[in-house]
Amino acid sequence: MNEKYPQALEDLMELLRGLPGVGRRSAERMAMHFFSWDDSRLDLLSGVLADLKKKVGKCSVCGNLADIRDDGTVLCPICASPARDREILCIVEDTPQIRSIEAAGVFRGVYHVLGGRIAPLEGKGVESITADELENRLEKGSFRELIFALSPDVEGQATAVYLANRLKKFGLKTSRLAQGLPAGSDLSYADPATIAAALSGRTAFDKGDD
Repeated sequence: MNEKYPQALEDLMELLRGLPGVGRRSAERMAMHFFSWDDSRLDLLSGVLADLKKKVGKCSVCGNLADIRDDGTVLCPICASPARDREILCIVEDTPQIRSIEAAGVFRGVYHVLGGRIAPLEGKGVESITADELENRLEKGSFRELIFALSPDVEGQATAVYLANRLKKFGLKTSRLAQGLPAGSDLSYADPATIAAALSGRTAFDKGDD
């Protein structure tokens, strides 16, 4: 008995299963939903996906996602804004954390996106984050404080400790978010009030750390 779908649907489901949190059943439901769309809607989705890498890139300064300009350069609105405090640098794992922090409305500094975190069990070492780019940025900038806004799980905190030790030579004030975020949670999903409180009550990183 052949339980497989037509190959085009199987190919789509295989791609969908590559998304975070999407298993076989979820991929199947999504594929069936896409198949129910009319041609114009499918064409629109196809066009948006095709344009994704053509129109969106990583900010050349911080790594945040932003529109690619006509001249091919990429500079996010935060890095382009003269109103931001360029002496305070908030270090995040990825771009969704920036959106969450901005929604809290209390941070006026700039960001650096690591593009991940150190997770040995997942085969992700130091080379998987933009540590070199961060160090180069500190050498060229005039920062006075680094805020580690990484998720409060084992990997996030291990990444913060590694970077704090590596960047000690710059002699900058280093801090991290105050306690209050649930252990093991993803900062991207924290509510604005919790993030605002964690930022406002941030503590010196070297307290209790080796």
